[in-house]
Amino acid sequence: MAMKTFYVVQGFTAGPRGRLSPVPAIEVPSAEAALRRAEKIASINGGAIAFSRAGDPGTDDFDDPVVLARFGQVPEEVG
Repeated sequence: MAMKTFYVVQGFTAGPRGRLSPVPAIEVPSAEAALRRAEKIASINGGAIAFSRAGDPGTDDFDDPVVLARFGQVPEEVG
């Protein structure tokens, strides 16, 4: 299978003690869609990151993720 770029949005929500927890990640069709969705999710949940990752799902060979944007509160170790 050929290389493909995946665009993903990962949201985060703050728990009662302020600890950030991930919400389910969402795959979107483009970088622009990832940016729009991440901004919206951050306005609802408190934080989100949009990133892309290129690779070959058939061989499970992927490049490192590329951060497109961070919105709101995102854990420091992410991106």
